Amino acid sequence: MAFSRHANRKVDEHRAGDPAAVRATAIGLLGRREYACRELAAALQRKGFESSLVAEALSELAGEGVLNDNRYTESLVRQLVGRGQGPARVRQALQEAGITADMITVALEGPDWQQLAADVRQRKFGSAKPKSWPDKSRQMRFLQYRGFSTDHIRGALDSGAIDEEMDNST
Repeated sequence: MAFSRHANRKVDEHRAGDPAAVRATAIGLLGRREYACRELAAALQRKGFESSLVAEALSELAGEGVLNDNRYTESLVRQLVGRGQGPARVRQALQEAGITADMITVALEGPDWQQLAADVRQRKFGSAKPKSWPDKSRQMRFLQYRGFSTDHIRGALDSGAIDEEMDNST
């Protein structure tokens, strides 16, 4: 990957104070993927651009609709839900990107987490419910690692029916 070694290269000191260079670099980064405002600001500052110029350029890009935290949030949530990540994992990723708590709350209201947990469990372990406690605990740990809450996990495992089956088998 020859191109990756240039990705973190700092700009020279003449370009570091050039507003056009900040804007061009920001647009180049946004051309590759969506960024949250704070995330893009950090990337530009790591490259050596002055923070005042970075803030000005990002303000302009946000005003033009090129940089949009709402769009980034929707995109990231859609991507992580598609991978089978639960609400705790999605919340963590959004917080790391610098998304506000209000936006995170709104974004987490969208998906049906209960159904997603059931789908993720079924994709990984099949449609048969766990027959033993070790199997059940393994599936619970897997879903917990994926970021699902205890309620989502119970629903995905249909715990009432499973508990009765296991009680009858002992």
